[in-house]
Amino acid sequence: MTAEGGMEARRKGAMTVLVHSDAADIAERLGAIDVPAHQLLREPESGLVMVRGRIGGDGAPFNLGEATVSRAAVRLASGEVGFGYTLGRDLEKARMIALCDALVQSPEFADAVEASVLAPLRTAMHARRGRRSAEAAATRVDFYTMVRGEG
Repeated sequence: MTAEGGMEARRKGAMTVLVHSDAADIAERLGAIDVPAHQLLREPESGLVMVRGRIGGDGAPFNLGEATVSRAAVRLASGEVGFGYTLGRDLEKARMIALCDALVQSPEFADAVEASVLAPLRTAMHARRGRRSAEAAATRVDFYTMVRGEG
């Protein structure tokens, strides 16, 4: 894997964890690290995106509806640029995601963000998924078909 491919995978993994976490949890974890100077390149804002779906055997696309999305962009003093997108109107969460994205790209802060922010949030995310899976498994019904012996 190339260095660029590794960075892309790291950013993708970070985004997965951050968008599935609560804003309060992200803020609490970010408070544990010394966040460097940064500026907003794009003020957090909300807007609409069209959600597309596919239907039928050929997978013909259709417009399912609209969803509200918040986005932001941040640049660290060292030059790394981060982008944050999240469903809903949580502008502060979009800003924090953008900040974390920039920090993950910084050689100086990447390890601290992984240890203090992403790892605990990832553990909590996996625990939530495990609980939901166990709850669903508890209501599982096994259906079977009896085959009659007639020819």
